Amino acid sequence: MNSRLIANYRVRAEANAIEERARGLAVEQSVEMPVSAIREAAIIEEIVGEVARIEDRGDGWFDVDVALASATIGGDAGQLLNMLYGNSSLQEDIVLADFSLPYDLLARFGGPRQGLRGLRRRAGADRRALTCSALKPQGLSARSLSELAFEFARGGVDFVKDDHGLADQDYSPFDERAPACARAMRRAEEITGRRTHYAPSLSGHFGQMQRQIETARAEGISVVMIAPMIAGVSTLQALSHANPDIAFFAHPTMAGAARISPAAYARLFRLCGADAVIFPNYGGRFGYSPATCRALAGALREGRGGILTSVPAPAGGMTLARVPEILDFYGPDTILLIGGALLAAEKDNLAAETARFARAVAEHDFGARG
Repeated sequence: MNSRLIANYRVRAEANAIEERARGLAVEQSVEMPVSAIREAAIIEEIVGEVARIEDRGDGWFDVDVALASATIGGDAGQLLNMLYGNSSLQEDIVLADFSLPYDLLARFGGPRQGLRGLRRRAGADRRALTCSALKPQGLSARSLSELAFEFARGGVDFVKDDHGLADQDYSPFDERAPACARAMRRAEEITGRRTHYAPSLSGHFGQMQRQIETARAEGISVVMIAPMIAGVSTLQALSHANPDIAFFAHPTMAGAARISPAAYARLFRLCGADAVIFPNYGGRFGYSPATCRALAGALREGRGGILTSVPAPAGGMTLARVPEILDFYGPDTILLIGGALLAAEKDNLAAETARFARAVAEHDFGARG
């Protein structure tokens, strides 16, 4: 008997129809045809999805667990997403809430290559939370962005990443921007004595992204950012496997375009090799709740199957005033990402404002939590 993964769905249905809906969901996500038309007994026994649980959540919504054959995945991230939610994503009353994989399938994916430990090693920070900021806005030249990167680095953050909208535009080509920002990091290090890591944003198809990684590596860059829902989860998986010395930040753009829970996305990105996962923090300019953020962070840190921990990186409308609150909520195994709130400072004050951010994180007393 093949091992099974469990997909958890939220389904809207009448109480007298939920069992039939659940069976239909299990078939749709496995063989996508009438089971009565299948002639091979082994397929019916080993491949057809099985309803493992139905739980009434009230207000016409039910939790439905479906057991799917691991053999249908083949170790590919894109196929995993397809089997979890492919056709059912076209039905407006079904949400992919979460999923779990058996140990054999977890081992095939492997998860992050660097994880929390690798990012801490880069930052030289054994216990405190990590810090990050973002280069914005679009439209700036590579030189102007490198000047901002220099100020952030002079202020002492651990990581400076491209805004996810920075790609390979004419006003700031990757082959100019990445080397310029890498030089800025080295120049700041000569002044401060500590290194800030720059994470350029990858764009284009797989071949272009791999070439961009090679350009970055030649400049001493060991962290990059990718948007898995734009590039494809299989692309993240392949790039992570091909470049085990590189840490990958996953950006959530387009992750809200389907009815998939943030925790499920986080788990998927981690499986595919994301060492850190950026996501909208509660109370910012996006609508995530504290419960959603807690579940998302838990999916990244869950210790199961021997894969490394990914680092949650809450962002989106973060401010310096909220640093203590956010640190108490997530704990030290976190990357705090503040971009716009720092960039709102006058250019001459950007390094000083960044230094305030870095100090607030470094000096936070986690033992003071009540």
